[in-house]
Amino acid sequence: MFAFVCAGCGARLTIPLSQVMLPVHAHQQYGNGVQLPVLMESGTFAVDPEPWGPPWRRWEEIHPDEDEGEAAARGVYAPVYALSDGSPGAIVIAPGDAIGTVLIPENRGGGYCCGLDGADGPNVACMECALPVATRIDDCSLWQAMWLEPKAVRRLPDADADADADADAAPLSWPELMAEGKGTPPFEPIAAWGSRTAVGHWSNYSWSWSPQWEAAAGHALAHLLAASERHPVIVPDGLVGQVFQRALDALLPTGPQARRADLAGPGLPAPGPDVSILLVPSHPQTGRTWAPAEPAPHLVPLPFGVWLWLAFPRPDLPVSTRGALPVGALRDDFAPPAPHPGHLFRADSNVLRHTLVRLPAVRDPWLRELLENLSDHVRTGLF
Repeated sequence: MFAFVCAGCGARLTIPLSQVMLPVHAHQQYGNGVQLPVLMESGTFAVDPEPWGPPWRRWEEIHPDEDEGEAAARGVYAPVYALSDGSPGAIVIAPGDAIGTVLIPENRGGGYCCGLDGADGPNVACMECALPVATRIDDCSLWQAMWLEPKAVRRLPDADADADADADAAPLSWPELMAEGKGTPPFEPIAAWGSRTAVGHWSNYSWSWSPQWEAAAGHALAHLLAASERHPVIVPDGLVGQVFQRALDALLPTGPQARRADLAGPGLPAPGPDVSILLVPSHPQTGRTWAPAEPAPHLVPLPFGVWLWLAFPRPDLPVSTRGALPVGALRDDFAPPAPHPGHLFRADSNVLRHTLVRLPAVRDPWLRELLENLSDHVRTGLF
């Protein structure tokens, strides 16, 4: 367990926290006017290895050489609108886990729509010495979070954490994760800002595909495209097919020599010999990708909660039965059927783009062309 303190005066800024992997949807912007929940589970923190936040530098200002330039050195292999020139290593926590901090009045309203978006940089200061230490984000369509400035805070072992807490913070094994069974449901109600009712993703339906699933699919789709090497890719039917097949068919050429992708991971049988692409889970605490005993040509990572639901889908809730029961009889079947969105699944195109430009394979001309034409697919409703 760790706690973060102010680099200026040493005042404590957080409760005891344990480290987990950075969520794929950490910087996701979802819909328009949508109210998203808190990004991080209380008691956890994650570190973004890339620079994040202002100041920003336009791609034209970087003047990268395709192979040896500044962007490639940072792991970006195709043009983007801008790159952050901030410090790498920002730490994200749940806002409720911060202590001893206060909003900076002159910065707290900068660039907001329905809340704070962090566009003007740090808007939270240490209560003891007034050093700007974090950026609070709670605007519409953004995940609520507190981002600690890497140069303004220090991470220290938490002296108040007991041995049991340290043991609980140790990474779980794959069998322990499977036994815990924390899956991420594919559907959820999405509320509009300031509304008590749920609204769908650009629709009038009350339930939508999970934003986490859309981000996870965008991330995985980039890896699937790179692994395809411009061959058709076939994924299993069912929920996996709903999530990936429509986009794969639209973005890849048709023809023979299709490559097969399948789920693999703890609790699943070994894939068949004709499977060359494996959809595998990432450990939610360490971020390490599960790997089979026999090396596989291509591993496509999925957040553990999404992978778990794809690998072991939960049955729909029962539909309530009509009609009367005899006097004195009890019933427990009033649960409604599981609600489903009213539109086809759409992977998050921004997460897809963000991931694709960070894969060396994007240097291939066909994948670069696909990236440049991605906006056309967004307009057609693929994303």
